[in-house]
Amino acid sequence: MEEIIHFDKQLLLMLNGSDSLFFDSVIMTLTTATTWIPLYLALFYVVCKANRLKTDILLVLAGAGLCVLFAGTIDDEIVKPLVARWRPTHDPEIGSLVDVVDGYRGGRFGFFSAHASNTFSIAIFISLLMRQRLLTVSLVCWSLVNCYTRLYLGVHYPGDITVGLIWGGFVGWLVYRIHAWARQRWGTPRPTFYPLTLCLVPIIVLLLTITFAIGKAIATT
Repeated sequence: MEEIIHFDKQLLLMLNGSDSLFFDSVIMTLTTATTWIPLYLALFYVVCKANRLKTDILLVLAGAGLCVLFAGTIDDEIVKPLVARWRPTHDPEIGSLVDVVDGYRGGRFGFFSAHASNTFSIAIFISLLMRQRLLTVSLVCWSLVNCYTRLYLGVHYPGDITVGLIWGGFVGWLVYRIHAWARQRWGTPRPTFYPLTLCLVPIIVLLLTITFAIGKAIATT
């Protein structure tokens, strides 16, 4: 176990930070939760356009809420305080070696990554719901980009990210199964068809958001 922990710390130091103010700015923008509000709104738009019944729309929203509850809230409120593993930025052993961006260090404890579990649970849930390969690839990449920002900023170890992805993937699958059961009872039993033309909306918004982060970095550095 000690060897694994040591490797985890050394790998983090390899992935953490850079000497580029440009990349610092891009990463800080992409790691901020509010940056992705347009993506969430785009996904909500797709759900509203594809589903005719309000009940079906509400069931999808409830599923997304469960993803956040199971993947993120349980992590932040129970797992992190219980495990109490230091974030790299607060770790007495390597904290001074971590490249900190704009003074951002995060909370004291970091196991496991709520960014990883939250985004991956949403990615898996929506992918299983909409069944469009291009959207699935885009959402998985979105989650992995969020994961990388946490390594770059030095607020999570790779092990934190890995466990977060595993837990988030399980939560996304579980919530989808709960949603399918709930829809059989209270919604339209037949699965909704989400056409690719409609699913392109969140993909375009995702690309525009990344473009915005890059443009903002160019303008401010």
